[in-house]
This record gives sequence, C-alpha cells and structure tokens, in this order.
Amino acid sequence: MGGPASLILLFTLIYAGFGALSPYLPPLLQARGLPPESIGAVIGAGVLVRMAVAPLLGHAADARRAVCRALAGACAGSALAAASYAAPLAGPALIALALAQAAALAPTAPFADAIAVSAAAREKFSYGRIRGFGSAAFILGSLAGGALAARFGATAPALVQAVLLALATLAALRAPEPAMQAEAQGSRWSEVLANREFRIVVLIAALALGSHALHDGFAMIYWTQAGVSPFVAGLLWSESVASEVLVFLLVGPALLRRLGERGAFALAIGAAILRWSVMALTAAAPAMAFTEPLHGLSFALLHLTAMSVIGRAVPADAAATAQSLYGALGVGAATAAMSLASGILFARFGGASFWAMAALAGLALPLILALPRNAKIA
Repeated sequence: MGGPASLILLFTLIYAGFGALSPYLPPLLQARGLPPESIGAVIGAGVLVRMAVAPLLGHAADARRAVCRALAGACAGSALAAASYAAPLAGPALIALALAQAAALAPTAPFADAIAVSAAAREKFSYGRIRGFGSAAFILGSLAGGALAARFGATAPALVQAVLLALATLAALRAPEPAMQAEAQGSRWSEVLANREFRIVVLIAALALGSHALHDGFAMIYWTQAGVSPFVAGLLWSESVASEVLVFLLVGPALLRRLGERGAFALAIGAAILRWSVMALTAAAPAMAFTEPLHGLSFALLHLTAMSVIGRAVPADAAATAQSLYGALGVGAATAAMSLASGILFARFGGASFWAMAALAGLALPLILALPRNAKIA
C-alpha cells in the first residue's frame, strides 16, 4: 500500500495512540503515588526532553536517508515504553519510564509530517487530508482511553497506546520515504536554519501558536469562574477540536489554494487576534460558542500553511530535520515559554490576559510580508 492510503493509516494509528494516553497520563502517574508537584515536573521535563531529542534524531534520520525506518523505530520504542506502565513501577523508576517514553515519542509527529509533506508535494494531494484523519483519530483515541480507564483502571490507556503504536510501527515501514536529492554537503541543521523562509515560518508559528498557551492552560478555569457549567465547557472545547478536523480535511486546503500562503497566514493570525480579543472581553458561553470554532483557522490553517512553506522551501533530504526543528523551536519552546508566562498573567489579570495573547499573535502579521507573494502551491 502506498500514497495517501498508507499515510492515512499511519496518521490514524499514531494520533489515536497519542489521544489514548496523553490526557490520562497525569491520572496514571497520580495512581502510582506521584504528588501533583512531581507530576507537573515530570510533564515539564518531558517537554524539554522532546525538544532536545527530536532535532538530533531528525538530523540522523536525514543523514541516513531512513526517515520511515527511524519513525518505525520511534513507534516501536514508544509502544514498548507505554506497555512498561503495566509493571508495578513507582518513584524514580516511574519517572525514568515517563521521561524515556517522552524521548521515544519525540520524533513521531515531526517524522510523520516530514513523510506526509514530502509525499503530498510529490504526488499532488493535500497534506491537510492526512493530518485531518490524525486529529479525528486523536478524538476517538481519547474517548476510548477514557472509557477503558473508567472500566479497567488507570493503566488501560497506556496499553491501548502500546497496541496502536505497535501497529504504527508496521505502517511506518510501508510509508513512502521522502524523495531524496543528491547527497547534501555539510550539516543539515545549518542548511535548514540558513533557509530564510523556514526561519520566517518558525517565527510566525512561535508567535501565533504560542499565543494559544493561555487558552490551552486556563480556558476551562476562566469559563468555570464565569459560571459556565463543566458540561457546556466540554462542549465548547469539543467545538474547537471539531473545527480543527473540518479545516484540515476540507476547508483549509481550499483556503490555502485560493488565498496563497501569505493570505492563509493572514487569515489564521487574524482569527487568533479576534479569538483572544473576544475572550479578553467576556467568558460568556454564547460568545465562546462563536470563538471556539475559530481554532480551526487559528491553529489548523496556520499549521497547514506552515507545512506548505516547509514542504516547498526545504529540500526533501532535510525534511525530518526541518520538521523536528520546527516542532522544537516554533511550537515546543514557544509554547513552553508562553505557558509559564500565562500562569503569571492569568494569576494577576485573569481574562484580561488574553489581550496579551492577541498582541503576541499580531506581532506575526508583518512577518508574512517577507514570504514570496506568488509561491506555487500544490
């Protein structure tokens, strides 16, 4: 099996695996005796581990021209780590396992993106179609993990992830390898970081996606403080995820073709500015019912456009390096920094903190002008 079908299967298995465990890892660690302070430290350390490991492995995969095999190895290692939660580990051993799992998972999403973006450019299909199936699978994986945790205990989601990622290992081996050019000279890190369009996209993502940190960390608290019931808050959050799937699968590719990369970036950033401005003014449920679907534009369309630029501007033989650096710098580091800042801001200013997020996203707008006006989009 090749082409889009193999990639849909790969993304479905990987993202369903993510969804099966990631929301339920903190309860699993708590059930094994870790206090909240330690759980927070482990999750934060896991983010740092992923940021450090992914670019190193991406560079190695590109150098060996073995991105699919490297992804298969990462999925296999992640499956083994997830299965190891079945052992009665506690204390330092449990923390070590959580960090080992974070390291194994680090390259999975960047490598999958590198494979899919390269294949989409080569075979003339939409990357958004592939990524949309991943987002939908994440939702289904989360529902399955929660249902199984309720019935069989906190370890069940980890075992579900282990099975899904073991299957993803096989799917990765059947995925199409990124098309390689002639042997590259010098370091791929230098090659990618010297690429002006790549640097611009990383900065745009850092500002625009970093602005989501306050929402991701404190929206639920903000809404419940304003009197929104947990049920309605859950519906609002579901709206945002559903809009993400819709944009990836249907709306986003059409917008990108019609507006071009500069126009699509502008629309995504404008949606973020509008979203955070409304949230700075009110947490009323009717207003939030309007703003939450903007997630499809502020996140999914922006990510889709970033993948378009990277796929066009970065050679395939540096694809894994580029995706890993994009994930570490444009998404990981910015989100980690803004998550820390968001806690300080929300504690002091409450909902008015969203004005800072609107301003942060707005800083990305002038950067769009540095991109080519008429870039060719597949």
